[in-house]
Amino acid sequence: VQLQASGGGWVQAGGSLRLSCEASGSLFSINYLAWYRQTPGKERELVAALRLGGSPDYAEAVKGRFSISKDNAKNTVYLQMNNLKPEDTADYYCNDVKRVAMRLASWGQGTQVTVSS
Repeated sequence: VQLQASGGGWVQAGGSLRLSCEASGSLFSINYLAWYRQTPGKERELVAALRLGGSPDYAEAVKGRFSISKDNAKNTVYLQMNNLKPEDTADYYCNDVKRVAMRLASWGQGTQVTVSS
């Protein structure tokens, strides 16, 4: 299953964006899916994750501001980002957590989010 992120853009601090991650196949084939982000010179970090049938997990830096959800009918996972801060500026990606851990994941272009102060 291929995953493609979209929905990024430019926003002022305090604003909101909703990212979408569309799967080429059924989301039911992925037990553990997450949003990641990366800035130049830094390692990619997990931002929010969702297990099949489980509760979401969030990085401390985004708790209370970001929300991950999915629409199985549309094979799409979303990341609602509220109260954005300049430090949220990054390229955002979605991927299968297990494949990432096994170093088997391929990364698409991601979607760029820029938050200005």
